[in-house]
Amino acid sequence: MRGPSSPGRAIAIGALGIVVLVVAYLLFAGGGGATYQLIFPDAGQLVRGNQVQVGGAPVGSVTNIVLTKDFKARVTIHVESSLAPLHAGTTAQVRVPSLSSVANRYIALSPGPNSAPELPPGSTLPASATREVVDLDQLFNIFNPKTRLGLRAVIRGSAQQYAGAGRALGQATEYFAPSVSATDHLFAELVRDQRTFTSFLVETAKAVTTIGGHNEQLSSLIGNANTTFQAIGSEQASLARGLKLLPVTLNQGNRTFVELPSAFAALTQLVNASKPTSVPLTTLFARLRPLVTTATPVVTNFDLAINRPGANNDITELAQDLPALVRELSASSPASVTALRESVPITAFFGPYTPDLEGLLRTFGQTSSYYDANGHYVHVGSLIPDFKLGANNNLAPTSPQQSLEGLKTGQLRRCPGAATQPAADGSSPFVDSGQLSCNPAETP
Repeated sequence: MRGPSSPGRAIAIGALGIVVLVVAYLLFAGGGGATYQLIFPDAGQLVRGNQVQVGGAPVGSVTNIVLTKDFKARVTIHVESSLAPLHAGTTAQVRVPSLSSVANRYIALSPGPNSAPELPPGSTLPASATREVVDLDQLFNIFNPKTRLGLRAVIRGSAQQYAGAGRALGQATEYFAPSVSATDHLFAELVRDQRTFTSFLVETAKAVTTIGGHNEQLSSLIGNANTTFQAIGSEQASLARGLKLLPVTLNQGNRTFVELPSAFAALTQLVNASKPTSVPLTTLFARLRPLVTTATPVVTNFDLAINRPGANNDITELAQDLPALVRELSASSPASVTALRESVPITAFFGPYTPDLEGLLRTFGQTSSYYDANGHYVHVGSLIPDFKLGANNNLAPTSPQQSLEGLKTGQLRRCPGAATQPAADGSSPFVDSGQLSCNPAETP
């Protein structure tokens, strides 16, 4: 009985012992894994047994919480063997499942990359690698009382907005499931690249911290936005009227845009028709440039003569003073004006003799005619008393007596215009219908 069965019985007993040892190891060794210590500024209402999660999945629990000498919280966690060992770059944060939760907390781990050095079991993550939880009251404490009052008004306004709309809201909840699925897919894509997503979260946290440091400006912004929306709400009638007129405006704009191609086509024809005239215009402008250059100083001087900066130095101011001068002359010398008017019939007699009088005062009775022998105006023949025209058209010296030969004297009754070539219509010499006591025969 004992001989043949002894080897098999020994093997069975050995296998049973191995099983007992494995079960004992699993029971008393804590299921494997590793233990780490985390340093937080405060425990954040953590308690023993709170979960340790990675990406929302439980991977361990909090085993102990003690206070350090510098009044910080040392939290001991145990993570499963599937996550151990952790690597350098791992961060931890105390979180809550929702803002309405108070005591239900957990630690969210963000494992470092596998390429980083391993952290041996029992290692301590410093405070720089951990973040405490942000409670709801801390969130609201960043706002001043005025901003919190505004948020309260927003919440109450939202409640009033959804009052009586329960059925519609219930119908809208039917679309929550697809929305949640789409959101889950979105977050799955976001966390696919852990390093990029972690960097995004870190930078977002920095941005939120920076924004939180400007709470006064945010409060002013919210207050101004509230004032703006109140102003917009007070103009509801105008907005409604504007929205009512908007379709008509868009319709008219549509018609305008439809007609634009034909207008552009006509404009193209105009441009094509204008191209042949561009060359003559260029020539005209080129020739006009010297005229403009020459006329610029003339126009400038003319402008200065008409209107010059300063007082009493241009024609405009002179013309403005003329009415006053007329009034002064009319008021101060009425007798002079009357005398001038009465002297007109007397002085009119000397009018026709003006050229002769001018010649008398200038050259003692010698004056040139208005027309020469060929009938050309202002062609004057000179008188040179020192020479005379001799043979072969040569100039020969002459005496003063010889230079005056041929000149007439004693013409004391010459009519006006007798020094000119007689006009074909008989208007010269001028005898004023026989009223002038002159002799029209006295001519040069």
